[in-house]
Amino acid sequence: MSKYENGLGANPANYMPLTPLDFLERSASVYPNHTAMIHGNWSYTYSEFYDRCRRLASALISQGIGKGDTVSVMAPNVPALLEGHFGVPMTGAVLNALNTRLDAETIAFILDHAECKILITDCEYSDIISKALEIAKVSPLVIDIDDPLAEGGSLIGDMTYEAFLQTGNAEFRWQGPEDEWQAISLNYTSGTTGDPKGVVYHHRGAYLAATGNTMSWNMQKHPVYLWTLPMFHCNGWCFPWTITAVGGTHVCLRKVDADPIYDAMERYNVDHMCGAPIVLSMLINTTDENKAKASKGIKVMVAAAPPPAPVLAEMDVMGFDVTHVYGLTECYGPSVFCDWDNSWDEKSVEDRAALKARQGVRYHALGGLEVMDPETMEPVERDGTTMGEVMMRGNMVMKGYLNNPATTEASLKDGWFHTGDLGVLHEDGYLELRDRSKDIIISGGENISTIEVEGVLFKYPAVLDVAVVARPDDKWGETPCAFVMLREGAEATAAELISFCRDNMAHFKCPKTVVFDDLPKTSTGKVQKFVLRERAKNL
Repeated sequence: MSKYENGLGANPANYMPLTPLDFLERSASVYPNHTAMIHGNWSYTYSEFYDRCRRLASALISQGIGKGDTVSVMAPNVPALLEGHFGVPMTGAVLNALNTRLDAETIAFILDHAECKILITDCEYSDIISKALEIAKVSPLVIDIDDPLAEGGSLIGDMTYEAFLQTGNAEFRWQGPEDEWQAISLNYTSGTTGDPKGVVYHHRGAYLAATGNTMSWNMQKHPVYLWTLPMFHCNGWCFPWTITAVGGTHVCLRKVDADPIYDAMERYNVDHMCGAPIVLSMLINTTDENKAKASKGIKVMVAAAPPPAPVLAEMDVMGFDVTHVYGLTECYGPSVFCDWDNSWDEKSVEDRAALKARQGVRYHALGGLEVMDPETMEPVERDGTTMGEVMMRGNMVMKGYLNNPATTEASLKDGWFHTGDLGVLHEDGYLELRDRSKDIIISGGENISTIEVEGVLFKYPAVLDVAVVARPDDKWGETPCAFVMLREGAEATAAELISFCRDNMAHFKCPKTVVFDDLPKTSTGKVQKFVLRERAKNL
């Protein structure tokens, strides 16, 4: 045994498992009277934030919730979902934030797969949740978020969220995880099939991703952060924990649209926000009156489909400071960022935009980022042209997929997470994506499985064959474009097929464009989607 090991083991005095829950306890202690959250005309301090999260944890435990249980939340960016990021894991349970854009069948699948014990749901989604609960096998306790800012809906649960909190104890003495590898949250991604896969995060990864956000974005103390990014998306890229760590103010936003975004910027002096390229389009394509409400220098982090260079150039001209990031659900959201070289400030607006459009270099907490030949696992040349598969490794990679060992093993084989994305590395080591081997469409920041869309279209009696690819879209980044072959003698219109899809799946997944044409195929009968993507670009 080394002299540096003998008698020098870990004990409670010198070792504690990493957990982002500690960020809230610290901020409540250090900044008790600083504003932690704003929602409309309601706000509360960090001391009150901490009390509410402890009440939530205590109330959940009184209902039998404990380590390994799942608590699902169906809500927009409201205080209850923010509090869930702390109150739920304080019990040892796992937070499952549901995508509010999903259809009832998919929600039911997730509730069953996650074995949901308690479902906290915003009243605005009462109709779709009621349908999902009719389909699901589980019967969770249902808690209603009765938000006065909600538009419509009804109460369908056993009690309201505020009444539930009153059953808890604000002095509850919560315990951190026994092991930092313990699960903290569960996020579903559609992957390459219609059935979602449950991505499991651990406390260690969430802690490091949250701190990585502050380092990569050069965040100072007490930022004012506007919630334009859904908290259900990779736990809001871990920003519920990030903003809390630096004693920032969470400005909640139910509806992401140009008017409420600019109103919040003016009213609360917002200085940070995140989102998909569609959020940038909202900021650009609005009135001059709205634009005048924004202060210069607001920092915007953008991810999902690479934003077009002209959009980044326009944001630059408008005075926004945009940072481009890249990641996947499997790596806690952003794990690669375009680390800006100050010498690039001297370049033209167009050249700066082209540089910002690159995905960049790894987060500090990401152990490795490479572009490799997936067969040989050898890195490609850093020449900006040789393509390979983007690979990642380290503490910002998921534990794995819930109850899916085969897919977990395949995704993490050879000691690397295989993203399925294709890219190149430039001479300076900056990553640039070129394609997606998985054919996933990223629309408005949400993943759409082409296989799922094709499966619905195949159910239409007149359809013989179909292939779905991404078509570039100025507003959404990408939208589904369906190439369809009809059966001999059959007839159908684009409008009819789109309407059929809207009746059978979440609306955001439906094709926006339908083209009736033969499908190009290889000699083995596989559709050449790269040909169709080029056609879609030119429509």
